[in-house]
This record gives sequence, C-alpha cells and structure tokens, in this order.
Amino acid sequence: MSLYKSHFTEKESDITIISESKNAINAAKQEFLTNRVVLEKYVRTHQEFQTSFSPIKVESESRIITLMAEGAQICDVGPMATVAGALADLMLKAMKTQSILNPVPAKIALVENGGEIAVDSEKPMKVALYAGENKLRLNIGFLIEKDNCPMGIASSSAKIGHAVSLGQSDVVTVFAKNATIADGAATKIGNLVKGYDIEQSIQKALEKIDDIEGVLGAFICREDKIGYAGKIPKIFHITGEKDTILHNKFAPSDSEGFEVIK
Repeated sequence: MSLYKSHFTEKESDITIISESKNAINAAKQEFLTNRVVLEKYVRTHQEFQTSFSPIKVESESRIITLMAEGAQICDVGPMATVAGALADLMLKAMKTQSILNPVPAKIALVENGGEIAVDSEKPMKVALYAGENKLRLNIGFLIEKDNCPMGIASSSAKIGHAVSLGQSDVVTVFAKNATIADGAATKIGNLVKGYDIEQSIQKALEKIDDIEGVLGAFICREDKIGYAGKIPKIFHITGEKDTILHNKFAPSDSEGFEVIK
C-alpha cells in the first residue's frame, strides 16, 4: 500500500499528514484551515481564552472551541495548552469520516501539529522522539500498532520547543485516547517535573496520570533519569543527529517509505 506524506505551515502551525489516501489528506487540510479561522475569530473577542493558564467556561457551538475547553477542564490547564492537539484530532476525524472531499475513509491516518500527534492506523507506524541534548543522549521511538489506535501523543519540555513549561524536564511524552487530552496532560504533568530531587520529581509527576481521565501512560526524561507509567507503546532505540531524527520522525514499520505530496 502506497503512503503519502504532506507537510505545510500556516502562520505558527507546522503540520505533517500521512495517509494512503490523498483525499483524506486534503480533507484534513481543509478541516485545519476552517477551524483555525474559527479559533482566530473567537480569541479576538475572548482574550481570556487565549491567555488563561486555568480552565474557563465557554459558550460556543464551534467544535474547536468546545473541544479545547473540555480538554483544558479535564487536564486542569488553560485552553491554549490543548490547541495543537485539538486541531490534530479534528483533522484526524476528517480523514476517518466519509465526506464529499473524502469519499472513502482513510485506513491509515496520522496528523502531527507542532509535535502533537493524532493517529489511527491499520498499519503499524514508528514515531521518533527527540529528547534534546540530555545526559543520557536518550532518543527513542515508539511503535504505534493497530491495537493502540486511536491514540493521541504529545510532548512537553522545559528545554526544547516554543511552548511554555513550568517544569524542568528534558521531555515528558503522554499517550492518551486523543491528542487534545495528550496535549493538555503533557503540559500539566511537565509542570510537575521540578525540584532538586530528580527521581522524586519524576515519580511525583507520573503519579498524576491516574488523575487525568483519558491518559493511558507517560514517559519522562530529566537529566540522567527516566521513568514511565501506565500503558505505553513498544519502545525502540534510535540514533542520529537532531536534524536527521526530526526529518525522519515518522516511518511505516516496514521499509516502504512515503511519497511526498503538497
């Protein structure tokens, strides 16, 4: 089965979409553009939605707004801590739903939006995690199999990326039932990884996963220590420099590769 990969940017958003269906990829792009316009319009008149670090109540019929607010409430974070994951979830749903743009729902669907991933694939997919220049030089990958799907994957770091983290982790990666919750939970759990006692900071953060509905598991790396809890996909080790890892962060479990399309 041939697989297609499309990458594009739109303002702050950096998006990769993978599928066997070009129609599904186009449907995902349209879903993103539609919801981004809705979100931009909403935050212009509801500034607290954009600036709050805590959940807030909303009155809106727009799915992107309610999805972000619901995820923020579950994870006890501000709505914008869930934005990338929520957009990825809506794009994934468009790929898996029959529509005029997408007559046949995709069998393989993966969306990455700024590092947050929504995936529902009948074919195993490898996802690489770049953990920064940590003491362990720890860079690993996760094998996402059919039984894991649908799944959301999100990471938070105090050392890499542009998102705000109040913790001290090299990386916190969360696996959840969708990307909205994974995104918010990665922020919440990442904020807890702090303090002089590194092992204790990791353990304290991992204990939080049971309190967040929809979180399946989490993996944490801080300096020379790692920890994980819950149900996480199979792990494999990867090697290479940062640019190589990030450029090849997705791969089918076989060696077929992707045809790159616009």
